[in-house]
Amino acid sequence: MPSSTEYSPKTFRTRVSTYWWLDRWPYLRFILRELSSVFVAWFVFITVLQIRALRRGPTAYADFQERLRNPILFAINILTLLFVIFHATTWFNLTPKAMPVRVGGKRVPSLLIVAPSYLVWAAISVAVTWILLRG
Repeated sequence: MPSSTEYSPKTFRTRVSTYWWLDRWPYLRFILRELSSVFVAWFVFITVLQIRALRRGPTAYADFQERLRNPILFAINILTLLFVIFHATTWFNLTPKAMPVRVGGKRVPSLLIVAPSYLVWAAISVAVTWILLRG
């Protein structure tokens, strides 16, 4: 059994910068996608607080809306919107890689897997916009 002595050569390790992920767009995109999960969690948290305020009545909901008018919270929520959109689009674009579909032994083109997600997203967005602008 080989033994190590204090005179054994050490394995060479290349120094890697803490910011290695800034060097290439795919790495940066991966880190941003992971970071976007924090903003998705923030969105869920705000939604739960909004539902709680709705259940407590009109006064509590008005107070909640007034707190959301704070410029810092407004900026955070705009940033959250951008990150949630980024999170959704990157997830939709990863779907064909995570779920390769084969029909008759041939792989279904990525577009046919991704397109329905975007179409449903667009339809729901149009429906919600119509409901909000109607009343």
